[in-house]
Amino acid sequence: MTNRRRLMGLGAALAGLTLAGCQQAPGVDAAAMQHVIDRVAIEDLLDDYYANFGGSANEDFAKYYTEDATFDVNGLIYHGHKEIVGLYDTLGDQDALPPGTFHMLVTNPQIKIDGDTATAKVLWTGVMNDKIDGPPHFQEQGREYDLLVKQDGKWLIKKRVVIADSGLPKMFRKTYTPRKDFDVTKED
Repeated sequence: MTNRRRLMGLGAALAGLTLAGCQQAPGVDAAAMQHVIDRVAIEDLLDDYYANFGGSANEDFAKYYTEDATFDVNGLIYHGHKEIVGLYDTLGDQDALPPGTFHMLVTNPQIKIDGDTATAKVLWTGVMNDKIDGPPHFQEQGREYDLLVKQDGKWLIKKRVVIADSGLPKMFRKTYTPRKDFDVTKED
């Protein structure tokens, strides 16, 4: 567990204790405190998801999604856990990364929470470190638009749209259409 994650977890725990202990105190905005806790939980979900890229082949990406989730990756659409996990298995086979250490950076989060639903927009950048004595280089970059729901107190992805801006894997070249922005709350 990274120091950042520990600090965020501690902050969320302290916020939760404060929320529990101060709900009756005048001037304490319980809704605002819940908003902060939910935002941290969503950011942790996204960080955990992307931390597995370039890592374990045994990662269960289904655990981040609702059972009926939809995942649109550069125009290819997958529904439900089985198809989403199948996509990741295919990606691992089709576009293997060159030797080295790969990291996925998730930046510029724009998260909007409305009760038990939320939207998130992030930028992602894949960085390859192929030589210990050389500089890292960008492998890929793009955007992600998510619709999230809270089920049994846990945030999950209901709909995800990933749009590459560079480093497009070969399997998406036929279905890729440039999209500058996307409203994940609208029906397709």
